[in-house]
Amino acid sequence: MLNLAKFIRNVASGDPNRRAYALKLLGDWLMGDYRATWFQIDWHRDPDFNRFLDRFDERFGFNTHRKWTLWQLMRLVAEVPGDTAECGVFTGSSSWLICAANRHSRFDRKHHLFDSFEGLSEPGAHDGAHWTEGDMRCHEDVVADNLEPFKDQLVFHKGWIPERFGSVEERRFAFVHVDVDLYEPTLDSVAFFYDRLEPGGILLCDDYGFWTCPGATRAIDGFLADRPEEMLSLAAGGGFLIKGVPTAGQASMI
Repeated sequence: MLNLAKFIRNVASGDPNRRAYALKLLGDWLMGDYRATWFQIDWHRDPDFNRFLDRFDERFGFNTHRKWTLWQLMRLVAEVPGDTAECGVFTGSSSWLICAANRHSRFDRKHHLFDSFEGLSEPGAHDGAHWTEGDMRCHEDVVADNLEPFKDQLVFHKGWIPERFGSVEERRFAFVHVDVDLYEPTLDSVAFFYDRLEPGGILLCDDYGFWTCPGATRAIDGFLADRPEEMLSLAAGGGFLIKGVPTAGQASMI
């Protein structure tokens, strides 16, 4: 139960640290074991990043940590040859960050966007009950307009995954972002792009490790079961691997 007196004292104090603790108390009361994060993190005040978030109306959403992680991971592939790709584009915010990073690469990269632009397909047996067919729909014209500053990089591949993968069968990739939420398209995406990632290239899955996306986690873990890489699970959700870098399995902490 919320300790109302303690909550009010912390809010009324005017001290940002005590107000953050009040927020934690409120979160615990509303959500149970709520894991708050520090508000003093430098990137929260990064002006360029906040302008990006405001462009896509995401500053006060739940995805800011994962967007910052994507932006930082792109730094690791600056010297890796190959194109970039995103499977599951939605409004194009993640593709914006990928394309912005590509501008600073010495390679002449194309960015390939794979999406039905009709929302999710019908969830299957491994996908739980969170998603329904048609969720996350965004029209192709909206994405093209959002990404207009990068139009020279963009190659749209409209269609259901994996129908359009054949159009990039001969390409090599430095970075692939998979954000399709469901088991079948996640498995199809990872199975196709894994062999086309350059050594040192990164595959990032936005949905990995979320109980709302059990199919995505299951698809990736199953595909990687007999490969040297494992997904590194990220604190804010999602996971990534670096092609050709063997990953230790999870060790016991006790």
